[in-house]
Amino acid sequence: MKLTLRALAGFVAVAGLLSFVLLVLAIGTDFWYIIDASKWERNSSRLSSHSGLWRTCDGEQSRSQDQCWPLVNPFRNAGNFTDSQRQLLGMHGTFVVLLPLSVIVMIIGGMLGFISILARAYTMLLLTGAVLLFGALITLSGISVYVAYSAAAFKEALCMSSRQTLEDINVHFGWSLAVAWISFVAELLSGISFLLASRIVATLRRQDQAI
Repeated sequence: MKLTLRALAGFVAVAGLLSFVLLVLAIGTDFWYIIDASKWERNSSRLSSHSGLWRTCDGEQSRSQDQCWPLVNPFRNAGNFTDSQRQLLGMHGTFVVLLPLSVIVMIIGGMLGFISILARAYTMLLLTGAVLLFGALITLSGISVYVAYSAAAFKEALCMSSRQTLEDINVHFGWSLAVAWISFVAELLSGISFLLASRIVATLRRQDQAI
């Protein structure tokens, strides 16, 4: 049992750190959504771009550094926008709050987890597992809202331009979103592992009391 608890402690340390690093990396990079217009005619490079949570960048490869522009502030007054644009701003505001909030929850969970593993405290282990599972739920919600936002934004772009314009443009999600998904899985596994650790501690206590 002691070996199992140690192995579990090592696993949650690796998985928790991996989840934190990957989510911070995903939030800080600009490859969530990629528009590749390289098949288009001469000025295709001007249409190519890659976007993050906070900004969108020119995808032109001939430049040594991409030019980036901040996305519309989702928290400003949306009086001049249409209903669909207001909905997009609302979704944007949701995921830019949820994903950084998940990072904060991870930090809290990490501190609780470090103390609870050292103390082998059943209640704290249980609480840490619940906190990390809650953080995983926040991450999943943020990613899901982003995916829905991207689909709605593409639909809005179709309405604003002709379908022929977007015919030869390749639109897909980038590696930043994939990294966020891996972070979610690692955080979920960390939370489940802490719940298992609390069960192991409870079993050890029962065995000690029985002796």
